[in-house]
Amino acid sequence: MENSKWFEKKSHDSWSVFKVMGEIVEGYERLSKIGPCISIFGSARTPESDFYYNETVKLSEQISKKGLGIITGGGPGIMEAANRGAKNAGGISVGLNIKLPFEQEPNEYIDKENSIDFDYFFVRKIMFVKYAQAFVVMPGGFGTLDELFEALTLVQTHKIEKIPVILYGKKFWNGCIEWLEEIVLLKYSNISKEDLDLFKLVDTPEEVLKIIDKHYKNQNFSPNF
Repeated sequence: MENSKWFEKKSHDSWSVFKVMGEIVEGYERLSKIGPCISIFGSARTPESDFYYNETVKLSEQISKKGLGIITGGGPGIMEAANRGAKNAGGISVGLNIKLPFEQEPNEYIDKENSIDFDYFFVRKIMFVKYAQAFVVMPGGFGTLDELFEALTLVQTHKIEKIPVILYGKKFWNGCIEWLEEIVLLKYSNISKEDLDLFKLVDTPEEVLKIIDKHYKNQNFSPNF
């Protein structure tokens, strides 16, 4: 009986590969038509009254006015704020929504034609990484940290081109940076000093735009792999 269940599960696993392939193909086809975008990560729990919610709206508006699209995880909080800013400025507003049993429907500020649902976190992250010309990381929780360190690892290991990774909010991120410098780097030597140059720490939308403009001054926008 136990062996029967084991083989049934293996058969199901094999068929699930096609579902993964389907999500990747749909994501590639739809996002490749949109053009260069900036991915903005952050907490789904950030309320509309929060300082960083409003900073995200302003930042997204300014990015959109430069002709760049905005990609988010499609949910509430910081994601909603980023899509809202894009919509306010008449820009492209993309939402890569993950299907979860306890969370959201896609927020109302995503372009209907640019709202894509995913069952698999890792497929969703492929889309974030492939089509983003920069990552802006607002304050967030486990999911935000996962997306941040995934991006840094891919740049560090040269699996994708070096693109701007920007941490927004010095007050929020300083403790993390100190831990990386004092514990991870100096005490345990688990990263190189140069790895700390893979990201920038900022406090204003203007700083974000300056970093993006400087990075792309002498190169074209293109998919990252």
